[in-house]
Amino acid sequence: MAEMVNNGAHVAIKKLALASQAAIFKDVIPGYRIRPLSDGEMSTKLSKEVRKLQNYEQSLLSHYKHYVQKLTELTKPSKASQEEVDPSLKSIAINCAGNMLLSVPHFNFRGELLKILVNRLAKRQVDADFVKCRETIEEVFARDEDGVVSLEAVRLLSKMMKAKEFRINESVLDTFLHLRLLSEFSSKASRDRVDREPEEDTFRGKKKQKKEFRTKRERKIQKERKAVEKDMKEADALVSHEERDKNQAETLKLVFGVYFRILKLRIPTLMGPVLEGLAKYAHLINQDFFGDLLEALKDLIGHADRDEFEDNDVEDEDPESMTASRDSQREALLCTVTAFALLQGQDASKAAGTLHLDLSFFIKHLYRSLYSHSINPDIEFNPNKSLRLPDPDDNSSTEQFKSRNKVNFQTPTVLLLRCLQSTLLSRAQGIPPPVRVGSFTKRLLTTSLQVPEKSAIATLSLLNQVTKHHANRISSLWYSEERKGDGVYNPYATDIEATNVFAGTVWEGELLRLHYCPQVRDAAMDMEKMISKK
Repeated sequence: MAEMVNNGAHVAIKKLALASQAAIFKDVIPGYRIRPLSDGEMSTKLSKEVRKLQNYEQSLLSHYKHYVQKLTELTKPSKASQEEVDPSLKSIAINCAGNMLLSVPHFNFRGELLKILVNRLAKRQVDADFVKCRETIEEVFARDEDGVVSLEAVRLLSKMMKAKEFRINESVLDTFLHLRLLSEFSSKASRDRVDREPEEDTFRGKKKQKKEFRTKRERKIQKERKAVEKDMKEADALVSHEERDKNQAETLKLVFGVYFRILKLRIPTLMGPVLEGLAKYAHLINQDFFGDLLEALKDLIGHADRDEFEDNDVEDEDPESMTASRDSQREALLCTVTAFALLQGQDASKAAGTLHLDLSFFIKHLYRSLYSHSINPDIEFNPNKSLRLPDPDDNSSTEQFKSRNKVNFQTPTVLLLRCLQSTLLSRAQGIPPPVRVGSFTKRLLTTSLQVPEKSAIATLSLLNQVTKHHANRISSLWYSEERKGDGVYNPYATDIEATNVFAGTVWEGELLRLHYCPQVRDAAMDMEKMISKK
């Protein structure tokens, strides 16, 4: 078959030969790596059976090496070769490389297969081959349990991005969201044991099975064998756990290195994926980076605000400017989520006092942005679930939505609620002052009149939790007799302290009680009941 690929006249024959070789190799490759032998080792005197097995392994390794080299040659022709590779044959070679990587990731020449996929991801052109390579890398990350393959892939991706000066498609960065960083395995080894197989039917602690006759010597041998197997399993579990932590720590270092470098360079097209990753892995960031990272997040929010302000000043807005505005809102939310997640991570709240981390900037920005979020038409949009017809006049819109395959993608509503949860109810922030609780409660009730049904239900559910914990602090908003402030309430104030919130009332509750959604009506009345009980 290798000769058919090298000397075949028809492209169809070459494609069939490549696919057939892949199927054969997947069946015959063993479940372990084969160590190449030197000439001295080959001349060592061995038994007939061992020599036979050794020759078979070395022959298999040699043929598989030539196969991988052929795949590399077809996907990335050398400059010296003048013959052009058929695009369909190139696609088959990429598919074969991806299938071999998923089927036998433990075997030799894994690095060469990863290079084939990474080299294709280095190009900005998004086609079927690009999507195939990206999805294969994502599946490799999701399947990898010991972190060895993930570390090797992330190292190659990081090296490629730096060589390309980060001129890549943003979906390449989204592959990092599929990494199983520092997560416990569901069915393999844990910290102190190896998960067992599903329990069989037992009777008084013994398996229900037909008793097999064994001599006393056989029973003794079997008992010793079980003891050895138990010790081996425990040793393997301990070694694999330590090795996994080491690999994942190195992987995390590489991922954050890429993220921080992009933040430093401020590459506009990659800000979204970087913030998505930082928001997910914020609890794993070293505390030494907190100060610098918060300053970088503040700068990003400042740039997003200026971009949005410039877009609003333009009279004739085109679709691209609207898209940029929506992206800037999401980026600002992700910055705020990341900032709060830093304090809620591993022992970060204990270090807040020593690091002097001030999140008042993010709280004030969150308060100012509530009105703009309430009129965002994409506040509940999820590219993986929401149904939306593509723009017939935009050729890139269809591909854009197809390629947005992010893990645990969160809508703007979910991100907003995460920020509000950290601002009003998080223990890491301490007890919020009454002015903050009252101002956010008043403005959230106003925005609940504008947002869609699901967002309104989620917002009122959060406000019910706020009322449960801080009813005494905000009860004067419902009862004018308990009013504490003088003057007039300013609903357009950008600063929380300047709103004079306790000079106003929550008239929005009367409208929410007449809402068309029964759940919204019930949530609004539940708030009033809790206020009246206090």
